[in-house]
Amino acid sequence: MKRFPLIIFAAWFASTTTAFCASPTNSVLTYVDLVHHLTDLEHLATLPAAGEKTAQFSSYDRASHYDEATGKYIHWDANGDGNGFIRKEDGKFVLAEMAGPGCIWRIWSAAPKAGHVRIYLDGDANPAVNLPFAEYFSGKQAPFTRSAIVHTVAHGCNNYTPIPFQKSCKIVADENWGAYYHFGYTTFPPGTQVPTFKRELSPEENAALDEADKALGHCGPRAFPDGHASASVGGLLSGRGSSGTEPSGSGAINCIRVKFDPPLTPADRELLREITIQIQWDGERSLSVWSPLGDFFGTAPGANAYRSLPCGYTEDGWFYANWFMPFTNGAKIHFVNEGSNPHQLKYEISSEEIKGDLTRYARFHAKWHRDEFLPAEPERHIDWPLLKTTGSGRFVGVMLHVWNPRGGWWGEGDEKFFVDGEKFPSTFGTGSEDYFGYAWGSPALFQNAFHNQTHNDGNNKGHLSVNRWHISDQVPFQKEFEGDIEKYFPNDRPTRFASTVFWYLAPGGNDPYAPVPVEERTNYYAQTGAKKIPGVTEGERLKILSQTGGHPQEQDMTAWGETWSNEAQLWWTGAKPGDKLELALPVAKAGKYQLLAQLTKAVDYGIVQLSLDGEKLGQPVDLFHDGVVASGELDFGTHALSVGEHKLAVEITGANSKAVKSFMFGLDYVKLTELK
Repeated sequence: MKRFPLIIFAAWFASTTTAFCASPTNSVLTYVDLVHHLTDLEHLATLPAAGEKTAQFSSYDRASHYDEATGKYIHWDANGDGNGFIRKEDGKFVLAEMAGPGCIWRIWSAAPKAGHVRIYLDGDANPAVNLPFAEYFSGKQAPFTRSAIVHTVAHGCNNYTPIPFQKSCKIVADENWGAYYHFGYTTFPPGTQVPTFKRELSPEENAALDEADKALGHCGPRAFPDGHASASVGGLLSGRGSSGTEPSGSGAINCIRVKFDPPLTPADRELLREITIQIQWDGERSLSVWSPLGDFFGTAPGANAYRSLPCGYTEDGWFYANWFMPFTNGAKIHFVNEGSNPHQLKYEISSEEIKGDLTRYARFHAKWHRDEFLPAEPERHIDWPLLKTTGSGRFVGVMLHVWNPRGGWWGEGDEKFFVDGEKFPSTFGTGSEDYFGYAWGSPALFQNAFHNQTHNDGNNKGHLSVNRWHISDQVPFQKEFEGDIEKYFPNDRPTRFASTVFWYLAPGGNDPYAPVPVEERTNYYAQTGAKKIPGVTEGERLKILSQTGGHPQEQDMTAWGETWSNEAQLWWTGAKPGDKLELALPVAKAGKYQLLAQLTKAVDYGIVQLSLDGEKLGQPVDLFHDGVVASGELDFGTHALSVGEHKLAVEITGANSKAVKSFMFGLDYVKLTELK
C-alpha cells in the first residue's frame, strides 16, 4: 500500500455556496435559496432536521395496497400505472394534495396532453399554474423555459423548477390531461417560511434559475480557481495490489478523479469490476464506500462517456465524482486491484476545510450489491431492494445495471420508498424507466445533470445502465430507509440486476453491505447462444415467394422466453383478411412426411388457413391468446413430397372476437418427419 499527501482546498462550486438546513436558527428560505438547492451537493451531507420529509404523488395502480387488518400487501404487482388519481371532484381529477411548508421539486410524465393541470397553492381560489399538462414540459411557458431544468429525454418529460408553498398544495387535472405523472416534493419542518410560488419571478429569482440552468447544462468535474491544485498520483497498480491515501484531521473530499488504461470495450467490463474504490471515515473499521470502479462513477458495464452533476466519465478518459464527503478524524481512500494483471492508474483527490459545527454532517456511503436483503413477505416477491439502512441520513442516488439477454421489456417496475417504518411507501412510482426520467423502455442513450442512460446494447437486449441522482429531491430519513424497485422477471430467465446505491448516514448508523467477491461481480452475465431445435426448418429462414399485403420479416423472440427455436420467428404484420403469404419449403429427399409446425399466439394475432401446394392443411387455426406464447407443434397431416421447393401458403381469414384486430401471424419453424 502506498501513502500520498492530500492537499486541502477551500474552493467550492460557486453555484453551491448556499447549503441550508431548515431549523429554528434558519427557518426562512427564499426562492433563490430553493433554486440553489438544485446544485447544492454540500447540503446532501447535512443531517436532516426533524419534520423534513420527501415523498411523491403518482398515477400508480391503486389496486396495490396494504391491508392493515391482515398485515398483507394486496395486488402488490398491479401494473396499470398510467391513470391513477386520488379522487374525482366536480368533474376534475385530484392528482395530489400536500400540506406545507413545502416545495415541489420534480414533475414528470410519459404522455402529457392538452387537458389543463392546475396547481392551487395556500388556499388561493386561483391556480398559481394553469396550463395544458404538455405545456409544463414544452420549454415555452415561463418560468419553465430552462433546457437543463425542463427537458424531454427518450420520451420522458421532466420539470425540475422549484414550486414552493407555505400552507398547502392541491393539483387538479381536466379530462384529457394525458397518462402517467409524478409530483415529487419535500415538506420542511414546522415554522419554516417559504414563498408562495408565482410564475412571474423577480429579476433576482430569474437570474438564480439562469445560473442553475447554466451549471446543470455544463456538468463535469469540479473546477477550481487559479492557485489551487489537487493531489495527483500516477503509477502502476499491480495485480492483487492497492494504492491509496490516508489524510488526517478533518475536512471534506469534494472531488475524486480517476484515469486508467482500459482495453477496448467489451474487454473493459471485467476490469472495471476487478478494480474497486474503498473508503473508511474517522478511523472506523468498516468500509463506508465499496464499489467496483465504473459503478461508483455511475456507469457499468464498461467505460461509457457521460456527464452529470455528481459524477461522470469525460471524453478524455477521466472518471469524476463531485460528492461532498466530510470527515472529522481522518480518512482512508484506497484503490484495490483484485485482478491478476497490473494497470496504469492515475487519481486526483481534492478536499476542503470545514468550518463551523462538524457534527451537522453525516458520512457518505456508496455500496455495490446484487440481490441483497430480499423481502421476507412472499406477496412482496416483486420488490428488489436497492437500499436498506438504519440511522439518520439521506438517500441521494442509484446506478442500476441490468443484464437482459432476451431483450425487449426488461421486467422493470415501480420504485417504492419506505421511510422510517412506513408500511405503505411514501414514494410509489409507475415504472423503472419513469423513475430514471425517461419512458416506454426506450433504448436511446441520454445524459442530464440528474438522470442518465449511459449504456444500452440495443433494444434493451444485453446490458443497459441507468442512473438517477436525488439532489433537490433527496430523501431524508430519521430512523430507517428501504428503497425498492420492482423486478418482474426472475434471475433464471435470465434477467439480473446489480445496483450501486449512494446515501449519507449519521456516524453510528447501520450500513449492512459487505464487499462482494470478484467472481460474483463478473461471471453472472455471460451470453448464451440461441437454442435451435434439431431437424427443423426455421420460419425466419424460409424464402418468401410472394405476398399480397403486409410485411413479412424476422422477429427476435428472446423477450418472450426460450420456447422459440433460434429465438426468432417469421413475423407477418400489416396484413388484412384475404391477404396471402407464399413461402418456399425445401425438401431434400423424396418421401412420405408428417408435416409439423410451431406457430405463435398473441392477443393481436389472426385466424389463418395454411395450404401446401394449393391443398388446404386442415381447418383454419385461431392464433388468439391473452399473452405471447408458442403454439407447440401442430400436426398438419402426412404428405408425399418430391425433391425441391414446395409452396407453403398462409392466408388471413379473420380474427377471434376477443382479439385486437391486427391480424398478425408468426411462424417459428416447420418440421418434416420422414415416415417409413
